Amino acid sequence: MSFPLLTATAALPAIGAIATAAVPAAQRTAAKWLALLVSLATLVLAAIVLVRFDPDGDRYQLTESHWWIKDFGVKYELGVDGIGVALVALTALLIPFIILAGWHDADPLETGNTRWRPTQGFFALILAVEAMVILSFEATDVFLFYIFFEAMLIPMYFLIGGFGDRAHEHGEETASTQRSYAAVKFLLYNLVGGLIMLAAVIGLYVVAGNFSLQEIAEARANGSLDLATNTERWLFLGFFFAFAVKAPLWPLHTWLPNAMGEATAPVAVLITAVVDKVGTFAMLRFCLQLFPEASKWATPAILVLAVISIIYGALLAVGQRDIKRLVAYASISHFGFIIMGIFAMTSQGQSGATLYMVNHGISTAALMLVAGFLISRRGSRLIADYGGVQKVAPVLAGTFLIGGLATLSLPGLAPFVSEFLVLVGTFARYPVIGIIATFGIVLAALYTLVLYQRTMTGPVKPEVAAMPDLRVRELVVVAPLVVLLIFLGVYPKPVTDIVNPAVKATMSDVQKKDPQPEVEAAK
Repeated sequence: MSFPLLTATAALPAIGAIATAAVPAAQRTAAKWLALLVSLATLVLAAIVLVRFDPDGDRYQLTESHWWIKDFGVKYELGVDGIGVALVALTALLIPFIILAGWHDADPLETGNTRWRPTQGFFALILAVEAMVILSFEATDVFLFYIFFEAMLIPMYFLIGGFGDRAHEHGEETASTQRSYAAVKFLLYNLVGGLIMLAAVIGLYVVAGNFSLQEIAEARANGSLDLATNTERWLFLGFFFAFAVKAPLWPLHTWLPNAMGEATAPVAVLITAVVDKVGTFAMLRFCLQLFPEASKWATPAILVLAVISIIYGALLAVGQRDIKRLVAYASISHFGFIIMGIFAMTSQGQSGATLYMVNHGISTAALMLVAGFLISRRGSRLIADYGGVQKVAPVLAGTFLIGGLATLSLPGLAPFVSEFLVLVGTFARYPVIGIIATFGIVLAALYTLVLYQRTMTGPVKPEVAAMPDLRVRELVVVAPLVVLLIFLGVYPKPVTDIVNPAVKATMSDVQKKDPQPEVEAAK
């Protein structure tokens, strides 16, 4: 039996989470180092998965399959395609930076009396989320995927509600109430989506007789499983609703600004750069592959919702007073681009959407983590409380600018390539949708540049006059992300080579071909 590499990639952070939680209470620093070392070891395993993956090989590789609950047809079945392996690598890459950025976020807190913040629990929960997200990207059994799709809500609930942002304008008591509200809202929205998906999972088993993604897809392709039109559409809607909540897609997005605003900056990155990607990934893997006809049927409505997300998220970002909520609404706009690319049903759109998932994870991590460093220095999330930061902390301001420019998809930085592919792919089949979505780029430039101008330029406010620049630990977090943004902006080929074969397979699933450009004959 070959070494179960995919299992090991997910099992290592799971075991690390248990070990970190078991570290004695007084050994907070040891718990931090243990969590960091486990995340780095997981990154090494993910790199091995990436190296061993052959883009020109089978669709699903490094597969593992064992019976789990045989009486109910449930298997422990894993495998990665090009899209899955790229997102496993992204997740493993970001977690060490999240841990380093949150190095002091769960230290004991003085608020009149000393209140203990369980440091071990904070880092254990981050590792637990990593394990569940990686398994979600690897699972090819629908029921197994559902288990981890839902289970990741539990550690996320505690990370949002129990370890919120200390920078709050209304004091600790109000902050605690708002954290609890944000955590409960996050949990309820996603639980409702998950319960609807559970009904669809059960329905799929009733009509298919098993939960294996590959077996069901093959049966659909060869005609041995023929779903009635209405049955397929209802099942598709059950799956899509849960994924749209997780993504998040308008109008199911309202939990995200609350969750990101009240969470610490590293946890906010964990939400939008890691956890939310499971929703868009699952649209490609499950919705399009299992329900191709229903996916095409729902495409016009989904594209409208996606373009509303793009414009709505960008408009609300323009009007935000809170730095973290601005990034949250910007992410809603970016997820609209990703979903639009997926359902444009073109190879350029889907390649761009997959690349966008990777690039958005890196760019949002860079911007939000630097914003977190800024907020921790000033003790405020309000944009109006800043000014002139670039004069006292030029490195912090410079990295903040690069993260912001990546967010607005400046040419030469990684998100530009993915956003360009999404727009080209959408315009080729749905030109009106593509034109409207383009206005999101203009709004992105507006909210990003206004944010930078109000916080970093102008006269130095007295409250920021003594603000220190980035420290060594913070530079270790930010510098690699900036390098990746520039490298993938100039040379995205390593990622596109991995994801393009998987995109072609998905296009084949839905029986779609790229529209041919209309070339007027030369006279």
